Amino acid sequence: MLKIILPTIMLLPTALLSSPKFLWTNTTMHSLLIAFLSLQWLLPSYYPHKNLTQWTGIDQTSAPLLVLSCWLLPLMILASQNHLHHEPTTRKRTFILSLITIQPFIILAFSTTELMLFYISFEATLIPTLILITRWGNQPERLSAGIYLLFYTLISSLPLLITILHLHAQIGTLHLTMLELTLPTLTNSWTGLLSSLALLMAFMVKAPLYGLHLWLPKAHVEAPIAGSMLLAALLLKLGGYGIMRFTALMGPLSNNLHYPFLTLALWGALMTSSICLRQTDLKSLIAYSSVSHMGLVIAASMIQTHWAFSGAMILMISHGLTSSMLFCLANTNYERTHSRILLLTRGLQPLLPLMSTWWLLANLTNMALPPTTNLMAELTILIALFNWSIPTIILTGTATLLTAAYTLSMLLTTQRGSLPTHITSIQNSNTREHLLMTLHIAPLLLLILKPELISGVLS
Repeated sequence: MLKIILPTIMLLPTALLSSPKFLWTNTTMHSLLIAFLSLQWLLPSYYPHKNLTQWTGIDQTSAPLLVLSCWLLPLMILASQNHLHHEPTTRKRTFILSLITIQPFIILAFSTTELMLFYISFEATLIPTLILITRWGNQPERLSAGIYLLFYTLISSLPLLITILHLHAQIGTLHLTMLELTLPTLTNSWTGLLSSLALLMAFMVKAPLYGLHLWLPKAHVEAPIAGSMLLAALLLKLGGYGIMRFTALMGPLSNNLHYPFLTLALWGALMTSSICLRQTDLKSLIAYSSVSHMGLVIAASMIQTHWAFSGAMILMISHGLTSSMLFCLANTNYERTHSRILLLTRGLQPLLPLMSTWWLLANLTNMALPPTTNLMAELTILIALFNWSIPTIILTGTATLLTAAYTLSMLLTTQRGSLPTHITSIQNSNTREHLLMTLHIAPLLLLILKPELISGVLS
């Protein structure tokens, strides 16, 4: 564990002491080394926990998400280089420091086995994210987006804190390994019901569940590219991970609390896919598609079967890389045309032919075409839900159909059609952007060869 945490903390002096000329190179290389080093966590192990210390432990559920969070830091730094190009060096350093600061907290949140430490790191990720959105966003609305993010998260997570303290008073320990050994901690009594609701609500807002998702499109649209990648790929996964961890503490599905969440999640997947068909703003469209995919993750996590957990895990990893890649592509368009409106940035294929290849790959992955892990994840979740209740196939099937519809519409609008008259000359795509896209798509295509690495089950 320390083998990764310490080099991550050492990134701070790297960013502070590097000369302006080598600032980007040093931080990117350092974080890439950490990313490659973290791949060891994916190796199968005989024991349920790897690196089990008093406060942290890595098991099959947390390892894929930990590797994803280490993998995305260099990509966020790579993606941010262009829009900070004209900023003074001190501001560049501050920006990189904000990105680096969030990393140890995310690693702690995914690997901790103690609920209070989990809560602290879960909340601590909010501060650097808020700084990124409110300081480096593009428009004046970024302040209202920051307030939405702050209040939605805080209001939902205060009951979580109270419930964690209540659990400690009841049982005398907050260690997940100990809590899982005791009988279902939260029974069908009123106290148990309210505690379950409080535990889940914080993660439902973070994931986000349809109805509690209003902060997400705002935050995504206003955030800089690194902020969007961070939100889509890692912070939403904190919600999914929390649901998977905390449902284990509750009784089986007989607890009627699960039904409203399941219904909302599946209905939300359908509704947000429909909303995507009406979007005019590219970043907003990708943000709503995240809500739709995370709806499937929530539904799968709620029914608590092996297949469902496995599907939810694979979908979280696949969606993390796919949506991050889509945001990067949207950003490359924005940097060239200075607009996110789909109709003003259409028909770019003749001007950026290589970029349209990346667009095609990213959209096919978003649609869950074979041979991507997205397909495996969606099929696993669909089967698990169908096995639980047959009518769910109507909702999930329609949501999948609508996903294909809005993804194809996004691809055709941005790449095909006539070029708008106001675009006369455009900057070519460069190696940095191609490297960024390669580092997103390569894991997705390679993981299908051995999906049990990220399926959250013993291989």
